[in-house]
Amino acid sequence: MKIVLAYSGGLDTSVLMTWLKETYKAEIVAFCADVGQEEELTGLEEKALKTGASKCYIENLNEEFARDFIFPMMQAGAVYEGQYFLGTSIARPCIAKKMVEIAKAEGADAVAHGATGKGNDQVRFELAAAALAPELQVIAPWRQDRFREEFPGRAEMIAYAEKHQIPIQASAKKPYSMDRNLLHISFEAGILEDPWYDASAEKAREMYVLSVSPEEAPDKAEYVELTFERGNCTAVGYHEIAAVLKELGYKGALTFNTNDHAVLSPYWVMKVLNKLGGRHGCGRVDMVENRFVGMKSRGVYETPGGSILHFAHRQMESITMDREVMHLRDGLIPKYAELVYNGFWFAPEREALQALVTESQKNVSGVVRVKIYKGNIIAAGRKSALSLYNPEIATMEADPTKAYNQNDATGFIALNALRLKVAARVHRGK
Repeated sequence: MKIVLAYSGGLDTSVLMTWLKETYKAEIVAFCADVGQEEELTGLEEKALKTGASKCYIENLNEEFARDFIFPMMQAGAVYEGQYFLGTSIARPCIAKKMVEIAKAEGADAVAHGATGKGNDQVRFELAAAALAPELQVIAPWRQDRFREEFPGRAEMIAYAEKHQIPIQASAKKPYSMDRNLLHISFEAGILEDPWYDASAEKAREMYVLSVSPEEAPDKAEYVELTFERGNCTAVGYHEIAAVLKELGYKGALTFNTNDHAVLSPYWVMKVLNKLGGRHGCGRVDMVENRFVGMKSRGVYETPGGSILHFAHRQMESITMDREVMHLRDGLIPKYAELVYNGFWFAPEREALQALVTESQKNVSGVVRVKIYKGNIIAAGRKSALSLYNPEIATMEADPTKAYNQNDATGFIALNALRLKVAARVHRGK
């Protein structure tokens, strides 16, 4: 039997590697996806091979993650339960897709993951696998009684690692769990399981990674311009980000569009906006959400770049998108976000919604200027050659185009009031 294991090199997956090999008498192929978690991957392959893997794949999926997963979701304006930018949710189908590809290439019989039986990730991984490779068996050790009985806690895992000479880094466990990728970082469990705990307080500041608190953000606002083409951000104002690109180690040769904006790949758009938003305290969310498995869960999230992109995209839509198309798409946002959150990225209904979203974005092109200040993202201008906003029609002054006759509103109101008048007379007995 051959199993492809989602592997990070941490305590859990290191123990899983050996446990799966012994329990299933299987060959284990390790797979690690780089989706912007910024963890040290050096030496990971050597560790996997020493721990018992026959092979280790380390795949850089950053560009694919941004282009094929984050950006289409941003076009849809998807936010789960009005607050969550779906950072962890959208990374899982990207990871699962590559994992399935490796399993097929390796001729594996199964894939395995270390997600617990209480969370959403198990659902996301396994629904993706079901849609992409239904022939593959999925092994979830945390849902097996024998595994939980053997490892009721962290101490038993450490003892197992020592017994089997599995190299682990001994460190004190943080009072919360973290998950990071290009779009966000999430914190949950531990001290955060108390919904009354103030995650914005001084004592909690050391928890955050991507952003400063609004109190610590600069006292001077910063402006940034974003170019959109068909609903995707393709360039950012160069004079605002030149220092950021240098700080982030950008090595490519830059090209510029007609707005003198630096043309960037989706990955680099996210990198730059994360840096800008983070230093101004943007994109922090503290919420109690409804997990797909049925329980409520408290999570704290940092999504600095994603929050700017989401806001700016909406501003671009506001002047380029037809009203009825916008309202139709907006009515589908909760459903789209729910599908992403629950793990149905590769389901036909999400793909059908995406087709509508893509069509709705064909005219969403132009430039948005935003001001970021102490956690706030403020609209500071939008312009587009495809703008549907006509100041000559919208003006409160005389309409030089004569395109709108105010007298027409009388009949418009009368027709819309008719059913209200009829109902009022019936229900009031008049």
